[in-house]
Amino acid sequence: MSQKVFIFDTTLRDGEQVPGCKLNTKEKLELAVKLEELGVDILEAGFPVSSPGDFESVNQIAKTLKNTVVCGLTRAVQNDIEVAAEALKPAKRFRIHTGIGTSDLHIKYKFNSNREEIIERAVNAVKMARNFTDDVEFYAEDAGRTDNTYLAQVIEAVVKAGATTLNIPDTTGYCLPEEYGAKIKYLREHVKGIENVILSCHCHNDLGMATANSIAGVINGARQIECTINGIGERAGNTALEEVVMVLKQHPYLNLETTINTKLLYDTSIMVRESMGMPVQPNKAIVG
Repeated sequence: MSQKVFIFDTTLRDGEQVPGCKLNTKEKLELAVKLEELGVDILEAGFPVSSPGDFESVNQIAKTLKNTVVCGLTRAVQNDIEVAAEALKPAKRFRIHTGIGTSDLHIKYKFNSNREEIIERAVNAVKMARNFTDDVEFYAEDAGRTDNTYLAQVIEAVVKAGATTLNIPDTTGYCLPEEYGAKIKYLREHVKGIENVILSCHCHNDLGMATANSIAGVINGARQIECTINGIGERAGNTALEEVVMVLKQHPYLNLETTINTKLLYDTSIMVRESMGMPVQPNKAIVG
């Protein structure tokens, strides 16, 4: 029997970070309804604390969707988490997605901090989010360039604190598929309690390897892929939803499947490119 890979769509959050792709609440809501129809399991509706408009969009999507888990992004900051919880409150099911950078570059230059303090902040953020929901996802920003031993310490600490999904982002699109797959495998083998949570792939496409890295991740035990329609996103974009879904569908021997209605991929692609003003190259995989 095939194992399910959850599809976490971040078209309306990470995808919208492309300059010129700003959507209003009505446009976001229309896309959210289309993405639910497509069959995405989790929809990251936005970053509620970032602006009143984003708060309103997340709130309206939370009120509207009936089956999809609605997710809001936060930093490891109390106000971020409280604002996200308020925006998500009307949802039938919601997730708070919180986290912090874990690479030495982020720790030193972004946070002017140290490894011990980062773990403490991560744990506190997860515990705070658990006050509002039992569905808490933690992201270790720049995990792709984070030492595996330290990354495992961070992940084990947040699992113990109550995180239920662990996002392992290749934030700069730096990893090779073998490296990224090995990172997921290392976490599965070295984190106590990892069998009770879901590891998630969030790969960027700076070197053109987002799809390959995400597939390497699920082959090595991740069970969620974070992606966008048409692979849109800042810089070179995110993992393309249509690509990873079709890879899994066309290679049944992997024994991995999604609940995406692939017949709707092209129509959804058209809707995203038109509403965001982002043309798709004619030879784009799957939807070109």
